Amino acid sequence: MQERSSVGELANQLRRELDRYSPGGKLPSSRVLVERFRVSPVTVSRALAQLAAEGLVVTRPGAGAFRAEPQARSASVGDTSWQEVTLSADAAAELVPRSVDASGVLASLTVPPPGVIEFNGGYLHQSLQPERAMAAALSRAGRRPGAWGRPPMEGLPELREWFARSVGGPGGAVTAAEVLITAGGQSALTTALRALAPPGAPVLVESPTYPGMLAIARAAGLRPVPVPVDADGVRPSLLADAFRATGARVFVCQPLFQNPTGAMLAPDRRGEVLRIAREAGAFVIEDDFVRRLVHEDAGPLPRPLAADDPEGVVVHVSSLTKATSPSFRLSALAARGPVLERLRAIQVVDTFFVPRPLQEAALELVGSPAWPRHLRAISAELKTRRDAMTAALRLDLPELALPHIPSGGYHLWLRLPDGADESALTSAALRAGVALAPGRPYFSAEPPAGHVRVSFAAVAGVGEITEGVRRLRAACDEVL
Repeated sequence: MQERSSVGELANQLRRELDRYSPGGKLPSSRVLVERFRVSPVTVSRALAQLAAEGLVVTRPGAGAFRAEPQARSASVGDTSWQEVTLSADAAAELVPRSVDASGVLASLTVPPPGVIEFNGGYLHQSLQPERAMAAALSRAGRRPGAWGRPPMEGLPELREWFARSVGGPGGAVTAAEVLITAGGQSALTTALRALAPPGAPVLVESPTYPGMLAIARAAGLRPVPVPVDADGVRPSLLADAFRATGARVFVCQPLFQNPTGAMLAPDRRGEVLRIAREAGAFVIEDDFVRRLVHEDAGPLPRPLAADDPEGVVVHVSSLTKATSPSFRLSALAARGPVLERLRAIQVVDTFFVPRPLQEAALELVGSPAWPRHLRAISAELKTRRDAMTAALRLDLPELALPHIPSGGYHLWLRLPDGADESALTSAALRAGVALAPGRPYFSAEPPAGHVRVSFAAVAGVGEITEGVRRLRAACDEVL
């Protein structure tokens, strides 16, 4: 077996050979397995860990790995159909029945089968993640004095200060006292919506918008009300109309490289959005999810809305996850006024606090020389990938409209020809070997047309982008 053999291949081989050993019998040592299969000690260690997780082997530090004792057969599962009645019985008493549906989120979280190109992904490909820098940061963090103790409920003061500077700038528009550390952007959005809107309330959302936010709202029994966006972001006149018509007290938006359209809120609309919300007595939840995924040709970015909001209209969400790894789940909420205590209370009730080792690791990472180098590298690489995907789509798939090419983020938003069936296209694309994110989950009401979202960050490189578009051409030939 060559060194490049995968952990899965070694685990499969060892699994097939387990019958050679009696229960409790010792497997060959790691050194013997390394020599026999010509793999690294890390590969052996991970393969054994996989078998241990499956309950097939037991590892004992200093002693080795042993075949596990047979497990007693678990009791048979009873009839659980009664749960369907119980889980839906309370809906009759709810003004807006809760809808717990993760399908829109799973469209971009589910890893496609082997050999399928991941145009549906929502995170950086492993080759773009700062793995060495994160590993070094985590190692240093674990050795910090008090790293494994209980952190302050609001988060480490130094980390809150770092987020405050990144949101408000060096002028101190946002202070550390106005920042709450949270466990990833999804968790921060959940906390914000639960804190600001009671069950049954309307919540204004951009249309189209991030499906994960719609899922949060519906699971909390909120009623998402769409406000259309164009190439310059949300349309202020329609936002004002929606506030008047619904009495909503919350508007959720992504002013920078909006998901999925990639639009950026125009300068002349920024103040309008804040003024309209303030006159409605409403909060604006600003989801600033990809500020650190700006492309090399973007130019200076506008400040977050929160940096120009002295009256506390904006509740700002900022995350490190998109620019690092899907497992580096650390983010922040920034707000001023009494709402901050409401946010803190919801956070404490739900999760107590973010684990201190992760907060310490974040401080180590963003304070290291590797951090700005990483941001510069992904800025250049994302532009290269965006240009490659844009060129390939225009050449091979001119019938898919690309109305806007963003200068930040990780995806493109394509409109299908009138009458095209996006569900049929995504199914045909998967058969052709490329996974897409269908457009329907991005709309809280009826969509104006069929769409698909294609990501250029989750693939291995430009070669996969070119091949993925070629496969998508075959799928379009089949169904369009």
